[in-house]
Amino acid sequence: MQITSPPPRPSARATPPAHPVRVPLVTAPMGVLASLRAMRRNVLSIIPEIATRQPMVSGRTGKRWHMVMDPGALKHILRDRLDDYPKSEVTKNLLRPAIGRSIFIAEGADWRWQRRTVAPAFSLRNMRNLAPIMSAAAERSAERIGAAGAQPVDLFEEMVSTTFDVISDVTFSGGEGFDRDGVHRAIESYIAEAGKASLFDILGLPDWVPRPGRLVTGSGLRAMKRVADEAIERRRAAEATGVPDLLDLLLAGADPESGRHMSTQELRDNLLTFIVAGHETTALTLSWALYLCAFDPDVQDRARAEAQAVLGMRAATGDDVDRLPYIRQVLDEALRLYPPAALLARTAQRADVLCGREVRSGDTVLLPVYALHRHRLLWEDPDAFRPERFADPRAIDRYAYLPFGDGPRVCIGASFALQEAVIILATLLARFRFTPDPGRAPDPVMILTLRPEGGVWLRAEPVAAEV
Repeated sequence: MQITSPPPRPSARATPPAHPVRVPLVTAPMGVLASLRAMRRNVLSIIPEIATRQPMVSGRTGKRWHMVMDPGALKHILRDRLDDYPKSEVTKNLLRPAIGRSIFIAEGADWRWQRRTVAPAFSLRNMRNLAPIMSAAAERSAERIGAAGAQPVDLFEEMVSTTFDVISDVTFSGGEGFDRDGVHRAIESYIAEAGKASLFDILGLPDWVPRPGRLVTGSGLRAMKRVADEAIERRRAAEATGVPDLLDLLLAGADPESGRHMSTQELRDNLLTFIVAGHETTALTLSWALYLCAFDPDVQDRARAEAQAVLGMRAATGDDVDRLPYIRQVLDEALRLYPPAALLARTAQRADVLCGREVRSGDTVLLPVYALHRHRLLWEDPDAFRPERFADPRAIDRYAYLPFGDGPRVCIGASFALQEAVIILATLLARFRFTPDPGRAPDPVMILTLRPEGGVWLRAEPVAAEV
């Protein structure tokens, strides 16, 4: 295992703060039923503490599994032998009812043509063209936070609303009669219940065996898909005007190799994927970043000084993003401590050797990003909040930090998410000083993503611009 040498800290704090909230990892083996109970409460609670100290941990809970934390082995899985380690059937079974066979779930040739088709929509030029939508949403968020006065605000709910505004406007800028609230409710309902792993998943039973929780939410998902299909068809028949939004870009997209365009169903499944991923992960990153800034006032003051020096009191724009390096470091460190996709699962398709250990065809290979980001051999004081770790990205092993995955299947929306997060965080920090609401610390809980259970309750005090 390679060892990262973090860059030296610019200065030592007189009284370093305690570590921010974290997930207690397992210190004793668990059986199938205990694992099921733990997973339905918090998927990360099945990670053994030793996973933060070893390159690889293996076991059996219904099926053989291996947790891999070694950067070299992770490169092997994610880049060198991509087709030999597709996403696990459990992951696909959890998500397929909501997002069909979109780019997130597809494998092999089906995934490749979809990726080629949608990639141009996420070019840097297109992302910068969409930045004004992000700036407007940041402005509205600041107004809502300011209206709360001295009352604490749940910044998690506020960031969910803000980022859903962004992805809705980016996706359906023309309105199309699209029921945004209905789509949001259907997605949240599905994740809340049907997204939880069942005993059938742990035992490896096939997808055609019904999972009771997923039957409950089926009608809401069907209605959501019907509304999305109607919106797509209306857009097909309309004349394009103004700056193209994501739907325009995808309708115009074609596979450069075959010339194939996406059908309405394929467009819908991918749009719903982008809507889910495009607001959920960014909302989580912002929520955790605001929690961490309230947790560490020194970091918050430094980030605010940078934001005000660049922005004054206006909202950040796409042109400001590259001039806010410390804001970006705060977000990178939030993604390290609380990665939204904190545990990835793959299924080995053929026999292999990882870290000198046998892997058999059919074994589950887990990539516990949460443990990787807090690994004792890869990070100095890994549970501490230190944005300056990312002052020199070259000092960090590429495969020791995987908030967006890596390899050919790296998250296609990573640049979109980071641009949005920098714009919103800088705008809010320039205008408010955030402090914790006593006794209401968030609890890191992962079902499909790593959420702050209980919310991120902070008080927001307006601040004046520094002269």
